[in-house]
Amino acid sequence: MNNNLIYDTIINSVPQGENIADTIVGDSWSLVETDKGKVGIAMTTAGSTRPYMFSDNLLGIDVQEAARAILSWNLEEASLALAVINACLNTEARIQEFDCQEPYDNYCTRGLDLSGKKLGLIGHLKMPEEVRNAAAECHILEFNPQPGDYPASACEWILPECDIVLITGSSLINKTLPRLLTLCRNAYTILTGPSVPLCPELLNLGIDRLAGLVINDPEGMKKRQVSGVSGPPYEFGQTFLIMR
Repeated sequence: MNNNLIYDTIINSVPQGENIADTIVGDSWSLVETDKGKVGIAMTTAGSTRPYMFSDNLLGIDVQEAARAILSWNLEEASLALAVINACLNTEARIQEFDCQEPYDNYCTRGLDLSGKKLGLIGHLKMPEEVRNAAAECHILEFNPQPGDYPASACEWILPECDIVLITGSSLINKTLPRLLTLCRNAYTILTGPSVPLCPELLNLGIDRLAGLVINDPEGMKKRQVSGVSGPPYEFGQTFLIMR
């Protein structure tokens, strides 16, 4: 697959006509607000060794133009760019349009039978223990592995053998998603987490499910960002699940 196809698809889904009014970068999440009051978030990903495509905050830039910074190798800028994309695509109106509202409990694996399956998790992803325990094997692969995890380099060995793979949405920021999907070509793939854009066109590009978050309490999320609180932001939004 052309690596740029995924990114071009997302960028082209973002309409013009709004500018970036505010950004708040936290340790866990990067937040963007447009001049029409839309708020989106994405995981803050460290890495600023490369120059910015635009600026360190994207303020005043049209959202479609700013969305192009998802291609930036300055990963802090790319984090903000994905937050821009999510401000535009992850909205309550689009949840209604695609009829994809899903309760948070088990929202990414709803209806999947994991029994006897080999499960791969790219990142430390939340799911009920009973769901995870149903799998015959569960392998966690991480850039910053904790005890029991595999390092990211093990993806080349483990993912081709997996039946079901859950991939963190932040893989869009660090540009690992195209390669991960190639390794998972024989698996059922779920892109999941608050960084995932509500972009159904991605379901034609090797992804079977998109499970993400729409921020429906923007003021609460902004206050949380300013306060420096980290951790999952699900209390400020509505989860969605859209499937191929």
